[in-house]
Parts: sequence; C-alpha cells; structure tokens
Amino acid sequence: MNTHLLSLLPIFIVGLVGSVHCIGMCGGIVGALSSAGSVPGSTPQRVIPIATVLRQQAATVLAYNAGRISSYMLAGALAGGLVGGALALTQIAALQTGAYWLANLMLAALGLYLMDLWHGLTRLEAAGQFLWRRLQPLFKLLLPMDHPLKAFALGGLWGWLPCGMVYSVLLTALLSGSALGGALVMLAFGLGTLPTLIGLGLLGARLRQRMQQRFVRIACGAVVLSFGVLGLVRAANGVSLGWLDALCLTPHL
Repeated sequence: MNTHLLSLLPIFIVGLVGSVHCIGMCGGIVGALSSAGSVPGSTPQRVIPIATVLRQQAATVLAYNAGRISSYMLAGALAGGLVGGALALTQIAALQTGAYWLANLMLAALGLYLMDLWHGLTRLEAAGQFLWRRLQPLFKLLLPMDHPLKAFALGGLWGWLPCGMVYSVLLTALLSGSALGGALVMLAFGLGTLPTLIGLGLLGARLRQRMQQRFVRIACGAVVLSFGVLGLVRAANGVSLGWLDALCLTPHL
C-alpha cells in the first residue's frame, strides 16, 4: 500500500471544514433524522423513555452516515482503480502533473465556493444531475425511514448527490493510483464530514443556524482555499515545501 496516512490529513481537514457546505446540501434530510427517532412498532399513546428515543435516533443518524461514507469510498475506489488499472496517470509525468494542478485548482475553487465568492462549481454539480435523477425514485422505497438499515441505504443513495466538494476530493482519489488508495482518500474525507453531520442529525436546526453564519463559511472556506494555494505553489516550484508538504495534496497519496 503506497498511501501514507499523513497525506490523508489535509483530506480529513477539507471534509471537516468543508462540511459547512453539507448543511445546505444534506441539512434537510439529516435534520429530518432527528425527528425519526421513534422506536419501530411503538404507538403514539405509548410513553417511550427518553434514553430509548436517543438510542434509536443515534442509531439512525450513524447508519445514515455509514451509508453515505460507504458510497464515497465506492466512488473513490472506482476513480483510483480506473487510473491504477490503466497505469496511465501514474506513469506519464505530464498527465500526472496536469491532474495535480487540476486537483489543487478544484480545491481552491471549493474554498471560494464555501466563502460565497465564486460559484463555478455549481455547473459541475448540474452535470451530476444525470445520475441523480435516476437514483431519486429509489427514495420512495426507503420511506418511512423507521429502521437503521433503511437509513444506511438512504445514506448510500444520498452519497451520490451532485456535490462540488465531493467532486473536488474525487480528483485526489483519482491521483492515488489504486482502488484502495482512492477508497482511503474518500474515507478520510467522509470521516471529516462526520462530526458536523452527526451533530446536525442530533441537534437539527440549532446547529444548522450556527454553521450557516457568514463568518463561519468564510473561515472554513479560507482554510480549504489555503490548501489549494499551497498545492499550487508546490506544483509551480516543483520543490518540497518541507513540513508544509503534509498540508498539500501529493501526486502519490
């Protein structure tokens, strides 16, 4: 395995701070999970202990996020395996360098997107609607979401929602050069988004209101933008930046 764990750190941080975008993209359905914490088979007249409700709610939220991250890992494995199988990007230096530039440009674009300064990534999200329109009918089969398995399946479908942030990280998964490397990249990204989306599922509108404040989006976007700029500086100079390399996307993760 040529994936160094340290090289996954910036991917995790991008998921962590970039998850403010998930508030808008996934906020509705994840917030709805907080009201789906009733125990299957219970009746409205039955008094349910609060601890039981919280356990059921937590199980549903965790199952949803497990499904979502699983779909990210599958997409990452497909992206990384596509390149690894063909042995094209990893052996042709010019193509590898070009893809490295593109991955960091996408990261910079994501930072500007989070800061509400540039919304070019919405065009990329629009392109993903082709697949999304074919997955949407499956949602009807999972409602009502009264079981963790349904939540897992729903999360798995929701992971394919057109999202510029996910597409940006998928370029890094492609650079990993293997299915395993691509899956690990997307796992690190998914784990980064986990705290916000779990909190959103359990706290609902209270967390959503705080996370959508302008200064929060600007701060988070600036962090993502800095990762992209660092990577572009490294690519332009063609030299190591010392310890800052740990904060850059690298051609071979």
